[in-house]
Amino acid sequence: MKLTKMERSDRGDRRVGWVRSTFLLSAVSAVSAFLFFVQAARISAAPQDTREAIFAGGCFWSMEHVFDELPGVVSVTTGYAGGTAKRPSYEQVEAGITGHAESVRVVYDPKKIAYDALLDAYWHNTDPTTAAGQFCDFGTQYRPIIFYGDETQKAAAERSKAALEASHRFKRVLTEIQPVSTFWPAEPVHQHYYKTHAAAYQAYRIGCGRDARLTDLWGARR
Repeated sequence: MKLTKMERSDRGDRRVGWVRSTFLLSAVSAVSAFLFFVQAARISAAPQDTREAIFAGGCFWSMEHVFDELPGVVSVTTGYAGGTAKRPSYEQVEAGITGHAESVRVVYDPKKIAYDALLDAYWHNTDPTTAAGQFCDFGTQYRPIIFYGDETQKAAAERSKAALEASHRFKRVLTEIQPVSTFWPAEPVHQHYYKTHAAAYQAYRIGCGRDARLTDLWGARR
């Protein structure tokens, strides 16, 4: 049967579409395989003897930024801790109905960076004079907390807080020190937000006055 020009064109379009789809599927498969091997290589290359530390210091985008840049830190994950709700969503935590605080889980290599160094970075990037929130963010979901995972971390956290109080730099240090609770990772959009949404993050950070307040509290950044 003789095909009309329109029918031939339609059949050709479908053939091209099939070729394109096949090519795209092959490309996606190749990329997925590549990413799989890259991730596997990273996992195998990561140090086996790592430790975890969990901190809440207001906006978890900003706290992730702090720890992500420290040598010896293997990974940083944003999430929620300190509450009782299971698998909380960002919207639930922001509404202040879960008891959780925005937090970060820091996986680090103790041979390259000490827990005390993480504590030092934490203090110098938070406002220890308020427990009602941090910077422009107020509410229990932004309260500052050092979560300890064992007695060694507890002793180090309490020692660092006592030293800060003894320095009389501040009239009061209201940061809480609590045993670690279940850490719930945040949604993918909140992971490495300072990189994936750099413009929005910088606008938020400047608008919140975080850096200006940190300079008032601690002096020029080191």
